Amino acid sequence: MSFDRASLHAKAARVEGRLAADDPVWEEADAKPAGPVQVTGRLSAAGEGRYYFSGHLQGVVETECRRCLGPASATVAEELHLLFAEAGDEAADEADIYLLDPRAQDIDLRPAVREQWLLAAPAFVVCREDCKGLCPRCGADLNQGPCHCEPDPDPRWGALNALRRST
Repeated sequence: MSFDRASLHAKAARVEGRLAADDPVWEEADAKPAGPVQVTGRLSAAGEGRYYFSGHLQGVVETECRRCLGPASATVAEELHLLFAEAGDEAADEADIYLLDPRAQDIDLRPAVREQWLLAAPAFVVCREDCKGLCPRCGADLNQGPCHCEPDPDPRWGALNALRRST
C-alpha cells in the first residue's frame, strides 16, 4: 500500500489493498488481526506537500475473552480520514497529521492503517455474551460447569446468619 507522490498530483489513486496479519508493520504487543485488514478508499494531493486519504478499513481481531481468557474475536470496521504532510509543514505540529519525509517519493499507508486499527480495535472482547468467566477463588472456567469452592459469606450478613443459626 505504497503510492508515488508525483503521480498523486496528476490524479487521485484508488486504494484497494490488504494489510497482511504477518506484515512487519505490526508490533509484538499489537492487537493483531486474525487475517488481512481490507483497506479501501481514495488518496489524493491536498496542496503542496499534503495528501488526503478517505476510506475504510475492515478486519477481525482475535484476542482473549475478558471473562474466561478463552479465544474471542470481534469485527473491526472504521471510516478513515487521514492527512499526510511533509515534516516542517505548518500543520505538521498537529497530533492527527502523519508526517512524510520531504525526500521520500512514496506514501506508505501501512503505519497509518496500523495506528487506526489499534484505535478502532475493541480493548475488551467476550467470547459470547453469556460467558460466566472464571471463579475468583480457584480459577475454574465456570462455562464448563460450577466449581466446588465454598461461597464466601458476606460479613455484612454475619449478625443475621448468627441469629438464624440460634433459632
